Amino acid sequence: MTKLSVNLNAVAMLRNRRDIGWPSVTGIARLVLQAGANGITVHPRPDQRHIRDSDVGELAAMIREDFPEAEYNIEGYPDQRFLTLVREAKPDQVTFVPDDPAQATSDHGWEIEKNSLMLKSAIAEMKDSGFRVVLFADADDNAPQQAMEVGADRIELYTGPFAASFGSSQGEKQLELLANTAKAAKAVGIGLNAGHDLTLQNLPAFLGALPN
Repeated sequence: MTKLSVNLNAVAMLRNRRDIGWPSVTGIARLVLQAGANGITVHPRPDQRHIRDSDVGELAAMIREDFPEAEYNIEGYPDQRFLTLVREAKPDQVTFVPDDPAQATSDHGWEIEKNSLMLKSAIAEMKDSGFRVVLFADADDNAPQQAMEVGADRIELYTGPFAASFGSSQGEKQLELLANTAKAAKAVGIGLNAGHDLTLQNLPAFLGALPN
């Protein structure tokens, strides 16, 4: 079953342009959950350019009190600052992304084997705290098995290249790569998330290419 988690980073970036508290990150989260979204995703970067550390705790409290069935997903690079923030917020899911602090946005998946020792340690720490752990991954048939070997529960397919080339022959190639990675995930028994620039226009084609 496909579930929708709405990323609030762009809402927070708009809020941060002026120090008036509008649009409200928690207010928009409430609206999308009331409209039927299954969860909320945030990415609290070290420079707090969009989601602030204070947002993370406020959203956690709002979801626990008013939407206990909703899923709260926090994504970020697994340094100690981030891991501490996650432990305090107690989300349902934590997604590790290999972002450099200077990156404008997430634009590639993990080199899992290269970072296996660090990932194993951070994943074990989060799972010991009771959180499901996801690794952001490029379209690569080997990624699901590698993610399982370091202890991840799921991978999140990076769909940016597909979205950027949607409607072209290159988009079809990217979709095939994503579909093959999804099939590999199903074969090894690891869970599957996906995200980045998915829209009402390209989402049907993406979902249609995935295994049942």
